[in-house]
Amino acid sequence: MFDPIETLKQYIACRSVSADSAFAAGMADARDFVTGLLESVGMRVQIVDTPKHPIVVGTREGDPSWPHVVIYGHYDVQPPDPLDLWKSEPFVGEIRDGRLYGRGAADNKGPFLVHLTALGRLLEEQPDLPLRVTVVVEGEEEIGSPSFGAFLAANRERLRADLCLLSDTGIPSPEQIVITCGLRGIFTFDLEITGPQSDLHSGLHGGVLHNPIQALTEILASLHDTSGRVAIDGFYDAVQNVEDWERAELRKLGKSADEYQRFLGIRKFHTAPGFDPFEATRFQPTLEINGIGGGYQGEGSKTVIPARAFAKLSCRLVPDQEPEAIWALVSKAIEDRCPPGVRAKLTFGHKGRPYVVVPPGRPNTPADQSPGLAAAFAAADAGVSEVFGRPPLYLREGGSIPIIADLETIAGLDSLMLGLFLPEDNLHAPNESFHLGVMEKGIEVSRRILASVAGARR
Repeated sequence: MFDPIETLKQYIACRSVSADSAFAAGMADARDFVTGLLESVGMRVQIVDTPKHPIVVGTREGDPSWPHVVIYGHYDVQPPDPLDLWKSEPFVGEIRDGRLYGRGAADNKGPFLVHLTALGRLLEEQPDLPLRVTVVVEGEEEIGSPSFGAFLAANRERLRADLCLLSDTGIPSPEQIVITCGLRGIFTFDLEITGPQSDLHSGLHGGVLHNPIQALTEILASLHDTSGRVAIDGFYDAVQNVEDWERAELRKLGKSADEYQRFLGIRKFHTAPGFDPFEATRFQPTLEINGIGGGYQGEGSKTVIPARAFAKLSCRLVPDQEPEAIWALVSKAIEDRCPPGVRAKLTFGHKGRPYVVVPPGRPNTPADQSPGLAAAFAAADAGVSEVFGRPPLYLREGGSIPIIADLETIAGLDSLMLGLFLPEDNLHAPNESFHLGVMEKGIEVSRRILASVAGARR
């Protein structure tokens, strides 16, 4: 059985940046490294080609009556830039103060190794374990998983399982594990406003046309009311009510609004009525302006009326909002509010549906929840309580992982998302690290989850 810490160092050394073709060799190294790891725990491995980076699939087969678990991970990482801010080489794993530093340590190489190590240890203890396992490791998560949907559609039957087990979400401290039960959906789009055929002298022509920057800002300002709610008819119609147990669970997090305000460096929160800032980021949809530009941006002044202005926007969605339906509302509202003297061009970007899974025993737990999923949640609850010393919290998260909703929509898979990375782990930033204490405890919790699912019968 491999040593997880030394193995993580070797895995980090694979320079697997999916966004940059200069790292093609590192992507191949990571793919081959994962293949070797899966084979080392006795799995049959298949490399599934995609238009960009292959998906590695490991399979432990068995009696069709056995429970089946899918384990997900990704072998690609973010670019390491800016390099001058790293205290050690980004692709050389270095241990300092109980953490292993290196690009990909926490996102997602370390957390993936938690589950693979747990599986390997369990199979060493019980070689005849009545559990079918499929491990799926993609190489495009950091660029939006463009090939993953087609892979799921082509392998729907092969991936039919009790649950998907993964760790790509966070925790507030090494002592407090969070099991993520919901993620917001997302779609992005660009808005371009054009007016005259070219930039114009503001003295010769000012006052006779609608300035595209002014028109753009008027449209953007109309998208919210003074309370912060999105001012588009129908935007909130499909929003699922928040359950009382979810609010109660969130209160257990024990976070201070004052501390959060100081952390953000803002003078005042601007949340929708009826929601505190912690609820707003988990339970409410948003329409955000992510970038804006137009006209002269250089030093000094250049007195022109620009021919065009643009903005980049995104919506975060909550259950049961569908990206296509909300996009139709938002795009129509913008087109209707575009002043007659300019033209609006809307360009859709990428999308992902919101996702929510309800732990067993809650008032809104589905009656048809699989025994394997219920067993996994029960084992996670007991294992976290015993290994980490306090029970997990079951919380939605404000971010988006589109493949989680795809797993449910296309393959019918609910996910148990065991949070393992910390705020201090610096995901996507210099000096990324993974807490080795959390890693070792997480392995034991994952081992218990897999063992419990193996004992669950359909």
